[in-house]
Amino acid sequence: MKIDILSLFPEMFEGFVNTSIIKRAIDAHLVEVHIHDFREFSNNKHKKVDDYPYGGGQGMVLMCQPILDCLKSIVTSESLVILMSPQGRTLNQTYSQELSLEKHLIIICGHYEGFDERIRDYVDVELSIGDYVLTGGELASMVVCDSIIRLIEGSIKEESHEDDSFSSGLLEYPQYTRPFEYDGNTVPDVLMSGHHENIRKWRLKQSLLKTYRKRPDLLIKKELNEEEQKILQEIKEND
Repeated sequence: MKIDILSLFPEMFEGFVNTSIIKRAIDAHLVEVHIHDFREFSNNKHKKVDDYPYGGGQGMVLMCQPILDCLKSIVTSESLVILMSPQGRTLNQTYSQELSLEKHLIIICGHYEGFDERIRDYVDVELSIGDYVLTGGELASMVVCDSIIRLIEGSIKEESHEDDSFSSGLLEYPQYTRPFEYDGNTVPDVLMSGHHENIRKWRLKQSLLKTYRKRPDLLIKKELNEEEQKILQEIKEND
């Protein structure tokens, strides 16, 4: 996969592309990440990229020309162009999985008070990471990239993300490691039993219990199998 990010602040990505799983995926040639400073594409002698909005209003608006000239220099028939915007569809695990199968993503990061509406004509998807506003799209684009890159085959062990919260439509079950006892709290006995089927059933019940208590809205969307329905009914009766 190739990911191109258009930003006014490429330095913000230095730590992101040189740390942890992202760096390992890049070093293993599983993904290419390129950051483009679209200020360099400005045809203004002062490299100006924004201007006052027509009709008046607060703040400055990003101009079409620098962003679109930058975009046109890298876009291909295989590109999916994403605009980070609080008006876009909200990112979730299912969509991250879909995006991880794309060959080429181009992500545009806005800034200031917004961008010229005509930029939307060149975009395939508007994407948001939540119902709030950031000073720019850089942090949001990193969230999107992180959620995608970890799903690319070879980035991490497949089993490591198969049980992630939301991957199965449920929240993840509790996890424990050494020591067995800390401050009077011990690891559940079933996890020490070595009985894989009992452990599986315990984890499934804990996932359903967490989801029922913390995110019941997810249960409305999920098609439960017979085993899950039975466990959920027991949870409701005993909660």
